[in-house]
Amino acid sequence: MRLFQFSLFIFLFTFSSCLESQKKFSEADIHLIPKPQSLELKQGSFSIDKNTTIYHEPGFEGASNFFKSFFFNGAGISLKNASKENANFIIEKDSLLPKEGYSLTISEETITIKASDNSGAFYGIQTIRQLLPVVLEGSNTLQTSSFDVPQLYITDAPKFRYRGMHLDVGRHFFSKKFIKEYIANLALLKMNYFHWHLTEDQGWRIEILKYPKLAKHAAYRNETLIGHYNDSPQQFDGKPYGGFYTQEDIREIVAFAETQNIIIIPEIEMPGHAQAAISAYPELGCTGGQVPVATSWGVFENIYCPNEATFTFLENVLDEVIALFPGEYIHIGGDEAPKKQWEDCNYCKKLINDLNLKNVRGLQSYFIKRIEAYINNKGKKIIGWDEILEGGLAPNATVMSWRGTEGGIAAAKQKHDVIMTPTSHAYFDYYQSKNTDEPIAIGGFLPLKKAYSFNPVPAELNTDEAQYVMGAQGNIWTEYMKTEEKVEYMTYPRILAMSEVLWSGASEDIDTDYPNFLSRLEPFMDRLSALNINYANHLYEIEGSIIKKENTFFYQLKTPTTGKKIMYRINNSEPIQHEGLIPISENTSIIASVYKDGSKIGRSFNETIYFHKGLKASVSLNVEPNKAYSAGGKEALINGIRGSNSRFGDKEWLGFWGDDLEITIDFNQETQINMVTLRFYKATGQWVHPPEKVLMWIDLLDGRKVATSALADSDTIANISTFRLLIPESAKVVTQRIKLEIPNYGTIPTGLQGAGNSAWTFIDEISIE
Repeated sequence: MRLFQFSLFIFLFTFSSCLESQKKFSEADIHLIPKPQSLELKQGSFSIDKNTTIYHEPGFEGASNFFKSFFFNGAGISLKNASKENANFIIEKDSLLPKEGYSLTISEETITIKASDNSGAFYGIQTIRQLLPVVLEGSNTLQTSSFDVPQLYITDAPKFRYRGMHLDVGRHFFSKKFIKEYIANLALLKMNYFHWHLTEDQGWRIEILKYPKLAKHAAYRNETLIGHYNDSPQQFDGKPYGGFYTQEDIREIVAFAETQNIIIIPEIEMPGHAQAAISAYPELGCTGGQVPVATSWGVFENIYCPNEATFTFLENVLDEVIALFPGEYIHIGGDEAPKKQWEDCNYCKKLINDLNLKNVRGLQSYFIKRIEAYINNKGKKIIGWDEILEGGLAPNATVMSWRGTEGGIAAAKQKHDVIMTPTSHAYFDYYQSKNTDEPIAIGGFLPLKKAYSFNPVPAELNTDEAQYVMGAQGNIWTEYMKTEEKVEYMTYPRILAMSEVLWSGASEDIDTDYPNFLSRLEPFMDRLSALNINYANHLYEIEGSIIKKENTFFYQLKTPTTGKKIMYRINNSEPIQHEGLIPISENTSIIASVYKDGSKIGRSFNETIYFHKGLKASVSLNVEPNKAYSAGGKEALINGIRGSNSRFGDKEWLGFWGDDLEITIDFNQETQINMVTLRFYKATGQWVHPPEKVLMWIDLLDGRKVATSALADSDTIANISTFRLLIPESAKVVTQRIKLEIPNYGTIPTGLQGAGNSAWTFIDEISIE
C-alpha cells in the first residue's frame, strides 16, 4: 500500500511538473495571417528542439525541406529524418483533403500535417512558422534551444485558387536578391502567384538572346522624371538609369520560387507599352522612326505595328520567355494601347480592310488572338488586362480586370477565367493615409481597411458565373518607387489584408472581422520587423466623421486598434480626452493624437470642419457614384469636410466615370443663400478631369427658376478646380432647393493620358453661404 501511494505520488508530481513546464497559450497569442478556416486551441504546448525528428511521405519533400531549412537558419538546429513510427513531426498524405488544403494537429507528443498535395503541406508549414517565435526569422545566433508551439487542431484550405501579387520592374529596376525576398514573403502569406511585369516604355528588363539590343539599349533610359507626373513644368534628374535580368538570373529566380510554392507569371507587354523595344528596333513601330526609351511616366503613342516583322519578333521573344518560365500562363498586357499610329498607318488600314475588321479595336483583337494562338500552340495560356475585351475576346484568354470590376464581370459572363485587380482595392501604389507627410504616390487613396473589405466576386455574377473568378492580386506599379524600401512601404501591410481576403474569403461582417484582423496584425508587425521589411504603420492613426442628429452636428474620433486613448484640442483649446461626440456649431479645427501607456504613438490628426448652410440640407443624385469611389456616400458632399488637395479617392471625394451629374440640394426650409462653391479634382495623368463649366438652377418660392453658371476660378490650385456660383441680384431671396448640373468632361482627346476613354469626375464638398 505504501509502495503504491509512493508511486502514485511520483506519477502525479511528474505529471504536474510536466504541465507546469509547458507554455500556456491563449487565443490572443495566436496571430495567424491569413486566418485559418477552422482553429481549435487545446491546453499545453509542444517544444521543437534538437531532439525533434521529422518524417514526410513521398511527394512532400518540398514542404519538409523548407521547414528544416527555416529552422536551421533561424535556430541553428538540424532536424533529423526518422521513420514514421519514430518521428514526432509527421507530414503525410490525405487524399480526401482539398487541393492546397491541410490539417494540422499539434499534441503533446507530435505535430502532424496532412495534405493531398505538397502545396497543402507547404501551407501547413507556413502556419507552424507563424506559430513559432518571431526571432526565428533572423539568423541562427539564438541562445534558446527549444521553441514552443500551442497544442491545437486546424483544418484549412484557400477560398480562391489564384492568390497573387504583382511587381513592376520596368519603371524601376530591383535586384535579384530583392526579387527573391519579395517572393519568399508571398509564401509566408500563402500566396501562390507572382506576376512579374518585365517590359515597359521606360525599360525592357529580360535578356533575349536573339535580340541583344533589348538588353544593351532598351533596358536603359537617359534620365528619369522626378516629382509627380502632374507637376508643371516636369523636371528630370539627368542621370542614365536601367538594368536587366540575364536568362541565368531568371532561371535562378524561377528555381527559388519553386521552393516557395510560387508560380511566376512573366508579362511581356503588347501591343502598347512598347516604346523601349521600338527604341531598340525602330522597324517594330508603324513610323519606322527612332524614338528614345521613355523617361517620364504615362502612356505613349509608340506601339507595335501589326505587320509580319513584328509578329516574327514577338514570337521569337516568346519562345525564349516560354523556355524560362514553367508556369502555364504568359501575360501579354494588352492595356493602354493608343491607336493613333494605327489609324494613320496605310498598312494597318489595308489590314483592317483585308481582314474585314470594323476598326482599330478590331485590329487589336486580331493582334491578341494571333498571339494567343501562338502561345496556345506552345502549351501555354494567355492573361491580358481587361482592354483585351475590346473588339472581341480571344478564345482562351484569362482577363485581369483593373479598370474596376466591369471587365471581369463581362468576361465571366462569357465563361472566361477572371482575376480581379481593380484600382479601387488592389492598386497598392495609391496613397494609404491622408497624412500630408506620406511619401509621393501616383494618386488615389487605398487605406488598409478598404483593401480588407475587397470581395473579388461581384454581386452581379450568379453562382455559375462566379466560378470563373479565379481570385485576385495586389499590384505594385513603381513609377514613384525608386527604392526597395519604398516598395515594401507601399506593399505592407496592405498585402496582408489581400492575403486574408484570398485565402480566408471576403469578410461578411466588416465591423467584426476587421477589428479581429487588426488584433492579429498589430503583433504580426514584429514578424515583419524581424524580416527587415520596411512596412507602413498606420494602425495608430485617427479617423474622424461628422454625425448628424436632427439639426445638431457632432464630430466623432476613432482609432482602429483597442487599448488606446485619444486626446484632442478644439480651436487651440487645452487637451481634452475623447470620450464621446464633439459638438460642432461653427468653423472648427481639431488636432488629436493617440496615446498608449501615457505616451503618444503615431502621427497627429488634423481636421477642419467648415460650418455652412448645406450641413442642414439633404442631397440626392441622378446617378450613383462609381462603387470604387463612393465610400463617403452622397452625404460627403455637404458634411463640412473637404477632401485631400493631393489625392482623390478618400471618403470625401466621390468619383463618377463618364456620367453627366445632377445634384439636388433640398434645405427643407426657407433659406437665404448668396454663393455656392464646388471643388473638383484634377489629375489628367489618371484620367481625372474637372468639368468645363457648371450650371445651377434655383427654385424660387414663387415657382420661378433662376439659372447661373460658372467656369473654374483662375486662382485654382494645382490639383483642385474651384467653381464659385454667385447668386444673381434678382435671385437673392429665400429658396428651399437648388439643382446643380455638372457635365462630364467627355472622351479624353488624343495626346492626353487615357485618350479615347471617358473621363472621371471627382467632386467633394459643396459649400453653401
